[in-house]
Formats: sequence, C-alpha cells, structure tokens
Amino acid sequence: MGKAGILAPDERVELIEGEIIKMPPIGGPHASRVNRVSRAFHPVAGGAAILSVQNPLRLSDLSEPVPDLMLLRPRDDFYETHPAPADVLLLVEVSDTTLDYDQRTKLPLYAREGVPETWIVDLVHTVLLVHREPSSTGYQISLKLERGDYVSALAFPDLRLAAEDVLG
Repeated sequence: MGKAGILAPDERVELIEGEIIKMPPIGGPHASRVNRVSRAFHPVAGGAAILSVQNPLRLSDLSEPVPDLMLLRPRDDFYETHPAPADVLLLVEVSDTTLDYDQRTKLPLYAREGVPETWIVDLVHTVLLVHREPSSTGYQISLKLERGDYVSALAFPDLRLAAEDVLG
C-alpha cells in the first residue's frame, strides 16, 4: 500500500488480523526505553543475534506488526525479507499509550504464532512483563519484574539483566 501511495512513507501503521492499525507517534520516554533495551542486548548482537529495532515481523498474510525490538537468529542476508516467528529469539514491546493494545491484541497474536518469548516494558506501571511458552491460547508463563529484579532471555541465559537497565 505504501508503493501504491495509499499510505504515506513515514506513516506508523501495523497490519493486524487484516486491519490497518494507525500507531501513535513515539514519545521521548518510549524512545528512551527502546534505546535502553537496545543497549542492554548489544553484547549478544555481535554474532549470536541480529538486533532489529522497530522493523516488521511477518506473522501471517493478515498480520505484520512492528515490534519495538527483536533479537533474531543470524542470517546472511540480515533479513531482506521480513522475519517470521521461527526467526525470533526474543521480542520486546515498549508500552505506554499502547499498553492495553499490546497486552490484549498483540501479545495473544505473538503467542498463537509461536514467538518463543515476549517482553513488555510497561511504562505505565514501571514493570517488565516477561511472557514465555507460547500456545494457541496465550503464553503459559508470565512474570512481572520490578526494579531490583534480574532476568535473562531464554535464548541468552548467560546475559543477566537488571530490570532497571530496561525500565530506567
């Protein structure tokens, strides 16, 4: 639709279940947390993963969300075609104005399509929500982390992160 001129090149939209969803502009706190998460995962982004920031994920013909950050399996072409759920090692959404949408719409979609681990950086409540073990009915494990807690992504168990490194 971008090529056809239906959408502006810089318009922030996602395709979810066949519907085009307009996304709000990225504010300062949101951008800051995306940068924090990106920095936290730089140690693994050298060769163990490709760090993809605010790029599309092809879940199906009807859904192509744009998560804030993904750690992807290394690939020689650096994903000239959009990654699929099997390519994702970790997906992170930073949520402030989109918290309800991310939790009620995108999170179940990620689980249903098999994204192995999804983190939501909840700026409203200042917590990190970690979701693991996807199934057709949602994630089977959910953890709520606060400042003072530590977490490792399943794909990178040796990289221990403090919640405040992500939350600020």
